[in-house]
Amino acid sequence: MNNLSIKECSLKDIEKVKYISEKTFYETFSGENTKEDMENYLKENFSYEKLEGEIKNNGSKFYIVETNEEVVAYMKVNFDKAQTETGHDNTLEVQRIYVLQEYKSKHIGKKLIQKAIEIGKNNSLNYIWLGVWENNINAIKFYEKQGFEKFDTHIFKLGEDEQTDNLMKLML
Repeated sequence: MNNLSIKECSLKDIEKVKYISEKTFYETFSGENTKEDMENYLKENFSYEKLEGEIKNNGSKFYIVETNEEVVAYMKVNFDKAQTETGHDNTLEVQRIYVLQEYKSKHIGKKLIQKAIEIGKNNSLNYIWLGVWENNINAIKFYEKQGFEKFDTHIFKLGEDEQTDNLMKLML
């Protein structure tokens, strides 16, 4: 994919962030979750108000990936107090990496991980960490290929369903 661009988002990109957030999350997880849980999660987590707050948060950054003016993927990273869990001082959390179904296997996720590594190194951070659903075997294999190792688990609540995420980290 030669004409791929990764750019940091601002509030002017909120429509693109909302679109790619909803579409990729639905594509990735709708097959294993109830319609009601999916609808509630999308409404609660990808509303304009919620996304605006996340984009305005100085501890978080969004990056969208475009090709030919089409948004095909995005990543959200968190520093310090913006992280979803405490106890990871001087680290970077990759909270979300989602790629449209038809663009998977085109090395976009790898480019986003490389971007996260660059951010981590430029900020002299110790490691990058993330949570990935234990049933998302393809994602787990992808992160392992990038050098991430499981170090713990936590509960991720999707609607009424409590799911276990593997916590994985990559030392910098």
